[in-house]
Amino acid sequence: MEGVGEGRFPPKYSLLWYQSRSLHRPALTPTGPYTDRHVPPRPQTASHQERSMRNFSQIRSSAALAVGLATLCTTLGWSVRAAEVDDFLIAKGQVIYESKCASCHGESGQGVKDHYADPLIGDSSIGELTTVIAETMPEEKPESCVGDDAQAVAAYIHEAFYGEAARLRNRPATHHFARLTGSQLQQSLADLYGSFGGDPWVEKEHGLKGSYYTTTSGKKENLKIERTDAVIDFDFGNDGPGNGIDPQEFRIDWRGTLTAEHTGRYELVVRSSCSMQFRFGNWERLLIDNHVQSEGKEEFRRYVTLLAGRQYPLWIEFKQRKRKTELPPAKFSLSWVPPGGTEQLIPTRNLSVNTLPATFAIETKLPPDDESYGYQRGTDINRQWDESTTRAALEFAEIATTELWPDYERKHKKDSDENRGRLRGFLTELLEVAFRGEVDEETRQLYIDRQLDAEPDNAMAIRRVCLLAIKSPRFLYPTLDNTQSRSRRVANRLALVLFDSLPTSDWLIKDAEKNALEKEDRVRQAAERMIGDPRARGKLHEMFYTWLKLDPTAEVTKNQEQFAGFDKQLLLDLRLSLDAFLDEVTWSDSSDYRQLFLADWTFTNERLHEFYGETWKPASDAVPGEVVRSVSAPESRIGVLSHPLLMSHLAYYDTTSPIHRGVYLIRHALGRTLRPPNAAFTPTDPDLHPMLTTRERVELQTGEAKCQVCHQKINSLGFTLENFDTVGRFRAMEKEKPIDASGSYVTRGGEQVSFDGPRELAEFFANSTDAQSAFVENAFEFFTKQPILAYGPETPQKLLKSFQDSGYNIRILIVEIAVIAAMVPDESTPST
Repeated sequence: MEGVGEGRFPPKYSLLWYQSRSLHRPALTPTGPYTDRHVPPRPQTASHQERSMRNFSQIRSSAALAVGLATLCTTLGWSVRAAEVDDFLIAKGQVIYESKCASCHGESGQGVKDHYADPLIGDSSIGELTTVIAETMPEEKPESCVGDDAQAVAAYIHEAFYGEAARLRNRPATHHFARLTGSQLQQSLADLYGSFGGDPWVEKEHGLKGSYYTTTSGKKENLKIERTDAVIDFDFGNDGPGNGIDPQEFRIDWRGTLTAEHTGRYELVVRSSCSMQFRFGNWERLLIDNHVQSEGKEEFRRYVTLLAGRQYPLWIEFKQRKRKTELPPAKFSLSWVPPGGTEQLIPTRNLSVNTLPATFAIETKLPPDDESYGYQRGTDINRQWDESTTRAALEFAEIATTELWPDYERKHKKDSDENRGRLRGFLTELLEVAFRGEVDEETRQLYIDRQLDAEPDNAMAIRRVCLLAIKSPRFLYPTLDNTQSRSRRVANRLALVLFDSLPTSDWLIKDAEKNALEKEDRVRQAAERMIGDPRARGKLHEMFYTWLKLDPTAEVTKNQEQFAGFDKQLLLDLRLSLDAFLDEVTWSDSSDYRQLFLADWTFTNERLHEFYGETWKPASDAVPGEVVRSVSAPESRIGVLSHPLLMSHLAYYDTTSPIHRGVYLIRHALGRTLRPPNAAFTPTDPDLHPMLTTRERVELQTGEAKCQVCHQKINSLGFTLENFDTVGRFRAMEKEKPIDASGSYVTRGGEQVSFDGPRELAEFFANSTDAQSAFVENAFEFFTKQPILAYGPETPQKLLKSFQDSGYNIRILIVEIAVIAAMVPDESTPST
């Protein structure tokens, strides 16, 4: 508030300022479940109406004093702004609210059971609230609260408890004390295992490295061909794999890594007509063994759990042996069935020529985490979670005993083994990684020494230590690191935010040990180095699916009479298309968020081209099983908003759904709030109005005033995507009528924006502060698993400005999120 010299408003703590606040502000202190403050309950001896009349009398009696004070202010050179008059408007609104609204909505808008149970919270402007109140409230007699009264009630509830500023004031956001989520537990155990193999190195070349030998021995002198094979699907027949190689006797080794975009259960499918061994995850871990051929058996299937962004080493030995009987034609292929998908050759983009250390993913099924806030939170502690973590700990203990410990023994065979020294060294390393820092003598005695003293058998001792460590709060609750240095806590949070894991990289741990992560610029450098890691790439990819509200495993079915060809295989191709598009935008040089809406190209293959038409024609030749960039189609393509995977999810079995599409746009893409519907409803059957378009039918069904409270917002956005039918194909006509894809939106700032078709909608989204803010908040909360406002009320705006200043660079945004989350205060984190 400006002072006297600027002639706009009386200085703070002046008589007028104090009078208005003392009369009206205390009444705004909320009570009930939406505040952390303990306010004594109001006396119940008087009715709402009696209290309201007393308050209104108090307002009238103070009006003359207010006028006199205003005159004094004018004499002194001050002017009273409209905002000061609003204090009286708010007080009037409180009186009306308590007499007409509180019985159904609660004194603090918290809701009343059997009337209107949902809290009155949202982000509509006072003007929008005024319209809603005037048209619909109170339900039994809406004409009793219109005009200035409706405006007063809107101003009061917006200030007291409805608006975002009020909610933040009444109940400030705080950090949630949380355990590891299911994903974080999986990733942390995978890195705990991988920490014994050293840091991986990354090659950008996709495919598998093929080594072709002239005999079955695989000796270097017999190596004839060395190349990268994009996909593994070969039918050599009786001709052999190449010149100079006897078709009756040869060997092929394929080595590299397999990466999945989405966490889930995959079925690996190998078809081989010859002797074959398939190692996966570890060079010693034999997943499929057909070294001695089983007559007539050529197909082999195995289920494995794969974590998003994690690279799994694989090694295939394929051998054709000389025999006295007739040689079978040499054939080999490597396929998979992704979660919710159908069998396909493993695409080139999921294969890499990297030769990586061993890795591991637990197969234990974990309970789902709470997602009521829009992101996964590790806040549920129950028997199901406790039992699943115990099973996961036992599973890890078994793999540590059978794989990690023997490998450690081989590497440290020259070390002294006095008093089981090698085993103590192994367990100390395991414990330091699991507990995210050095362990003190007391911890070592509890977790290692006592267990070894109690168990003479090494395998059982390892199992005891693993179970004790993984069930420990020091492992399950990653922020219980208050005994660590600040630099070490920064490293822990960087790994947690970017990898959903714990720090295992040698360079990161060394930086933490040297206290090199105390300054913001050094933390940013570390985050920039980590963002290119496949684990961070995998997490970012999953964030996009959360932002789009897509489940990569969801089954989508359509009416085959109308949409013949829209089947599981086409759906899988659409997922490949969207995955490739998101990666292309994110990992391009500019990493420009706006291209998510403005791109007039996508990724396609021949099947998609055949189904969706010429606008999906490949711009270049494709590798079998792969997708390539399409031709441009500026009139019919608007980035992710028009992608058929999204459009088909937001549609019914045989018709589009402007309501589903509108809800997604306003609630998720724009980050606005919507009140729950008054009651569930069944969409109007198109057969009842065969001549109406979908837009006309939806307008008919949602035309009532009580429906329009929300549907004027929802429909106006959803209609703009009506050019895209139930399966996402572009159309210009429906029911022999031109598609009306016009719509509108009222921004948080109260600006009315109109759209004439999807291209104008896309241009708005690319440049809308509302959409950018929603994207930033979604990304922040997905990566940190914490509310963005818990990091300070200035954080959303600060991060949004940084995002805009960077040219809307998605990768820089994620780096900045990691820096904010990692920069813990100087003081130690309070223990819990």
